[in-house]
Amino acid sequence: MFTIGDFARYGRVSPRMLRHYDAIGLLTPDRTDPATGYRLYGAAQLARLNRIIALKDLGFTLQQVGTVLDERVGPEELRGMLRLRRAELAEAVAAASARLTRVEARLRSIESEGHMPGDDVVIKAVPAVRVAELTGTAASYQPQDIGPVIGPLYDRLFPLLEGAGLRPTGPGIARYEDAPEGGGAIVVHAGVTVSAPVGSVGDTEVRVVELPPFEAATIVHRGAMDDVLSTTHTLARWLDANGYRSTGYTREVNLECPPDRGSWVTELQEPVAEA
Repeated sequence: MFTIGDFARYGRVSPRMLRHYDAIGLLTPDRTDPATGYRLYGAAQLARLNRIIALKDLGFTLQQVGTVLDERVGPEELRGMLRLRRAELAEAVAAASARLTRVEARLRSIESEGHMPGDDVVIKAVPAVRVAELTGTAASYQPQDIGPVIGPLYDRLFPLLEGAGLRPTGPGIARYEDAPEGGGAIVVHAGVTVSAPVGSVGDTEVRVVELPPFEAATIVHRGAMDDVLSTTHTLARWLDANGYRSTGYTREVNLECPPDRGSWVTELQEPVAEA
């Protein structure tokens, strides 16, 4: 028989862990001295301890380990548990690999520029949102063509909503898509978050639409939207360095819009997928 200290040393675990296994019924000692309360273990119990350690190393919980050891699962169920664990580990490896890519990209940026980048890009799930919007067409996606279209759209949108008794419930959201006529023209949607039903707003041109959720690479632009190109270039470089590709036009969420356009704060949300 082995004392708990000797058994722990042979099994490469701590006495505290053995006491815990005893408390939850996972590995009880062969005998407990009635006079001293000392736990005594048999050599044959090393095999069970080794199986506990092996299953824990695979990532199973102690409850799952006990179920497997006591043969309360059949071969098919055990295969299912192992396949699930394999999928979880593969997902963790993929997430760690993506994080490593971002760390390496940040290091390259610091080494080339000599300082920490001021603009951070974050990948996040953008939820579905309902917006009331007006639509126009711009000659191209360049800021000098977008600005003269989207500004008047917003100037018209808010009085129309007020006249219809509809109050915004969140930030303004601008989005873009290719115009049906092609030639580089862009459909411009100037919207604002609302909680109204989907459809037309009274007898106005305003329509309430439900925008679906999507995965986005986001970055915060500070300043007028006429000066957004440097921020979008930063975002594009980040996507290339971190293994992502754009899947559509950037959505603009107006976080702060004071009278001074140079003080605007806008979140750019680029729909992305892994390259």
